[in-house]
Amino acid sequence: MNQKPTAGVPHINSDDNVILFDGVCKLCNAWSNFIIQHDKQRCFKLASVQSQQGKDILQHFDYPTDCYKTMLVVSGNQCFEKSDSFLLVMQKLGWPWKVLLVFKIIPKALRDWMYDRIALNRYQIFGKYDYCILPNPDHDQRYLDGNSAAE
Repeated sequence: MNQKPTAGVPHINSDDNVILFDGVCKLCNAWSNFIIQHDKQRCFKLASVQSQQGKDILQHFDYPTDCYKTMLVVSGNQCFEKSDSFLLVMQKLGWPWKVLLVFKIIPKALRDWMYDRIALNRYQIFGKYDYCILPNPDHDQRYLDGNSAAE
């Protein structure tokens, strides 16, 4: 987890919860669609790491802008990664997804190791797009600056 004052995070307001995802990864795009479908309270905004907004946020938290190994969630003044980011999303989505917080009993090192197995092999297992998929016009406002997935 990286901490820096949120006021300095580009493109993000202090009360935003932003999920950064790999826009060419088919698994990550399915995850984004899952968030749009199940985030009834509209807790989250989305940004692909390939977008300018995503790159600016990655750079702010000292993550590489050319190699993407984890989903990140920026919430408050913190940036969560790996299994912590997944569990934070499940917590904020509420019932029934909140039941997955039971995985917090697994030591973080083991949770992150399992997360890494999927993340590091996601292109081989799920596939990859040649370009970032544009958001459906109905979902456009769920992304930072409207169309942030399209860079």
